[in-house]
Amino acid sequence: MSLENFDKEIFDLTNKELKRQCDYLEMIASENFTYPEVMEVMGSILTNKYAEGYPNKRYYGGCEFVDEIEQIAINRCKKLFSCEFANVQPNSGSQANQGVYGALLKPGDKILGMDLSHGGHLTHGAKVSSSGKYYESFFYGVELDGRINYDKVYEIAQIVKPKMIICGASAYTREIDFAKFREIADSVKAYLFADVAHIAGLVVADEHNSPFPHCHIVSSTTHKTLRGPRGGIIMTNDEDIAKKINSSIFPGIQGGPLMHVIAAKAVGFKYNLSPEWKIYAKQVKANAKKLGEILMSRNFDLVSGGTDNHLVLLNLLNKDYSGKDASNALENAGITTNKNTVPGEIRSPFITSGVRIGSPALTARGMKEAEFEFIANKIADVLDDINNTSLQEKVKDEVKNLASKFIIYNQAMY
Repeated sequence: MSLENFDKEIFDLTNKELKRQCDYLEMIASENFTYPEVMEVMGSILTNKYAEGYPNKRYYGGCEFVDEIEQIAINRCKKLFSCEFANVQPNSGSQANQGVYGALLKPGDKILGMDLSHGGHLTHGAKVSSSGKYYESFFYGVELDGRINYDKVYEIAQIVKPKMIICGASAYTREIDFAKFREIADSVKAYLFADVAHIAGLVVADEHNSPFPHCHIVSSTTHKTLRGPRGGIIMTNDEDIAKKINSSIFPGIQGGPLMHVIAAKAVGFKYNLSPEWKIYAKQVKANAKKLGEILMSRNFDLVSGGTDNHLVLLNLLNKDYSGKDASNALENAGITTNKNTVPGEIRSPFITSGVRIGSPALTARGMKEAEFEFIANKIADVLDDINNTSLQEKVKDEVKNLASKFIIYNQAMY
C-alpha cells in the first residue's frame, strides 16, 4: 500500500512542503537540497537494522553488510578531510559536539567559544545549551567590523585558561584562521576544537582553509554545504582522541546507529569526492559574493562589509525595521531567510537587527551570478518598501517564475 493510500494526511503535507521548496527561493544558509540517491538510501531497508557498536565490533548479529557500509562512509570521510580517524555515527551536529566534550572534558571544565549573539552556535557554550550547563563557558566575539580580533581572543584565553577552545561559527562571513587559533590554544595548553558545520563543503573543495593539521578535533554536520543527509561527523588525527570519541558517542550518548543515515552519508561523501564538487563549491562562494555586492550597491550594510564564504549577514541597525520584520516580508515575497543578531545588537534574539542569507541551496538548483543579481535586487526592492504587501505579492510571482526554471525535485518523486 502506498503512503498516499495509507496516510493521505501526511502524504498531502509532504507534497505541500515539496511545492514550497520548489516554488520559494530557499536562502537559509544552513539549508540545502540533498541528492535523490541520498534520500533513496535513507528510505531503504537499512532503517530496520540495529548495529550497536562499530564495524566488526557489534553487539548484534547480522551486521556483515552494514559493517561494510559504515566502513565505506568512514573511509570516504577520511579522504575528504585528509584525516586519520573519523566517526560517522553522530545523529546531528549538536550530538557530535556533545560527543567531543564528553570525550575530552569533565563537568565544570572551562571552554572558550564564540558568543552566540556574535555568530557562534548554541553548542559552543551558550548558557541555555547543555554545553553551557555542564561546562564553565566563556566567550570571544567579533569587533563592530564583524571580524574576529585574534589578539583579543588571545587575551581572553590568557585570563580564562580554558581546557578547550572552540572555533567555527553559524553566522560568520569571513575565513577562519585555524593556524592562529592553534597558536592561542597552545599558549594555554588547550585542546583546539573546530566545528566546521557551515563551511565543510567549502573546506573539502579547497575553497576555505582546512582545520587540519591545526585542530586537535573537528566536527561537522553532513547537510548544509556538504549537501548530504541530516547528521553529524567527528574527525581527528590523534589515535588516543579517536578512541575517546568512539566511546563518547557509543555507549556514551547514543545507542544503535542510524544505518540508513550512515549509508546516506557515504553516498553524499561520494558526491563530495567528485570533480564536480569543486565547481559547485566555487559557485557557492561566487554567488554569495555577487549577492553581497548588489545589496551593498543598493545601500544595505553587510556585517564585515562582504563575505568570504557561503553567506551574507544584513545589518539593519540603521533601518527602522527589525530582522524579524525583514525576514517576514521576504518570506511573503517567496524568499526564505532567517533573522539573526549582528554586532552592536540592540534588539532581543527573537527580534534581532539582522538577516542571514545563504547561497548553497539555490546554487544546488543551478543558479549562478545572473540569478543572484536578480534575487539581490528583489530583496532590496522588498526591504526598501517593507510594508508594501502588493509589491511582496508581485515579487512572489517573479520568484516563482524564476524557480520554475531551476527544478530541483520532480513532483512525481512523491
